[in-house]
Amino acid sequence: MACCLPPNPLFISELSVSATSALHISGVTKTYGSNDGGVQALSGIDLTIAPGEFFGLLGPNGAGKTTLISIIAGLARATAGSVAIMGHDVVSAYRQSRRALGVVPQELVFDPFFTVRETLRMQSGYFGIPNNDKWIDEILANLDLTAKADTNMRSLSGGMKRRVLVGQALVHRPPVILLDEPTAGVDVELRQTLWQFIRRLNADGHTIVLTTHYLEEAESLCNRIAMLKGGKVIALDTTANLLKQHSSISLKLKLSGAALPDALATRAKFGKGDGVARFGIDHLSEVEPLLAALRTAGVTVDEMALEQPDLEEVFLQLTSSKKIDGKVPA
Repeated sequence: MACCLPPNPLFISELSVSATSALHISGVTKTYGSNDGGVQALSGIDLTIAPGEFFGLLGPNGAGKTTLISIIAGLARATAGSVAIMGHDVVSAYRQSRRALGVVPQELVFDPFFTVRETLRMQSGYFGIPNNDKWIDEILANLDLTAKADTNMRSLSGGMKRRVLVGQALVHRPPVILLDEPTAGVDVELRQTLWQFIRRLNADGHTIVLTTHYLEEAESLCNRIAMLKGGKVIALDTTANLLKQHSSISLKLKLSGAALPDALATRAKFGKGDGVARFGIDHLSEVEPLLAALRTAGVTVDEMALEQPDLEEVFLQLTSSKKIDGKVPA
């Protein structure tokens, strides 16, 4: 099943590489309530996402992700700072910025009185794009919705409704696509279908911005990641660099026999009640000297496994820190 994006005269300039950034966020601050007694949801967010990037925006609940997404989408106004999509300011050039952006919201929002095809046609009409059935058919096919095209929205399952939300975000062929928890609560089949489609869109030059609590998705899909906590960016780097700088390989050993010597006991981390020692190592060359030291001490290795670093470990390490100074870690 082919997935392609035919040239769209509405966005021929936006889709070109002439745009210096797909999304530019400069000094964005958002305060709810009065300045003195208000709640600061965002504090000086600076991000620049290049055209064609697959970018991850991660953070724990309450980090400010939803507020930032609302500002990008034009649903909320920043207290200070600016946001531009494909060079179009979201306030002063709101028409152009919104036409350059497709948003898949976290909530299941739909009109219960229309079919799937009617929903996509109306969404297309909102952007002034008539006679868009060819592209709508392609969206339906790639999201496995063709058989449901004439089904009323209220009759769909939650997973099917979420597919339609994705279709609505893509119907005007925006160069920038923002996915807010797109696979929350959906089955494995939909995840695979959705990511296959999104990867193709990204390969065609579309910029993808993803927020998700499924960190394995972000690790496998995103080239670069920003982590938010307390309304500030606490980490911003490529996925590979984050894994390298804030995580290490773990040598997992189930031991018996003699007790660990002090030099090794200080390096080991033990899981609760599992009797398994974990040693952090930077290089595989460290494994044999460690095993030799255990043999010399009379410690027997009953089981051994290597655990590669993952984004979840990095995420927990960074977001569990109590100190936030607004600086991006090296």
